[in-house]
Amino acid sequence: MSKTVKIISGWSKPGGSTCHFIWLTNKLNEEGYDCTFYGPHDWHKDKCQSGGIEGIRVLPTDRVIAHYVPIRAVDVVANKRLIYSCHESPSLSNVADMSLDKVDVVHFVSERQRLLQGVEHPQVVIPPHVQKVNWSAPKNKKAAVIGSIDSNKHPAQAIALAREAGYERILLFGKLNDPNYFVKHILPLVVEGVVEIRQHEDDREKMYNEVDAVYHSSHSETFGLVEAECKLAGIPYGGVQFLPQIMKEDEIIEAWKEILQ
Repeated sequence: MSKTVKIISGWSKPGGSTCHFIWLTNKLNEEGYDCTFYGPHDWHKDKCQSGGIEGIRVLPTDRVIAHYVPIRAVDVVANKRLIYSCHESPSLSNVADMSLDKVDVVHFVSERQRLLQGVEHPQVVIPPHVQKVNWSAPKNKKAAVIGSIDSNKHPAQAIALAREAGYERILLFGKLNDPNYFVKHILPLVVEGVVEIRQHEDDREKMYNEVDAVYHSSHSETFGLVEAECKLAGIPYGGVQFLPQIMKEDEIIEAWKEILQ
């Protein structure tokens, strides 16, 4: 019996969903599936069995996990199993632009997200994998603010919290999504010498080991990956709390195997 799984995402740049799908692809292949992660960007391609979204072909025997794409783009084939994986906070209908008629099950990353979406359809909550980093507690009086530079993640609020806690040097790890926000809220702090801009690290352990604490002030998180990573590693965390559920690796993969049957 074919156990081919195709993960089709409209986003494969760095981000929580991309990291999760890379991990899931590798784990499913270890479990005997033939799993490929397809996306429109290149960041994922050297990290798992992967392909570009432009070359994908869905077969009737495939199990499909769709993310951040209209379902009408992938439901034209009567495939073995169709799962829609939602990692975003906007309304599911706005993200997917779809009818759920041909979807077997909708996947959410937290109970909070599931309740906010209010979808009346077969559904499951499986949290993403959380990497356990080894943190050395460098005691260098530096704090990190982790998150995209825009009004949703609002790193300026997290920076203010870190300063109130007494940190005089703050490293900002995040992708610049909104230049206007950066110029208005972040640039003055860089000029002042309070904030140092860093590239978002692929090596999470290296990033966390540069600081004594982490601050985060996102306005909307569906899971709260930064908070979960800090909790698992014992890193002091300040800011908005979403209380993410951390599930063991084997529990996550068994839950995915169950809905892929």
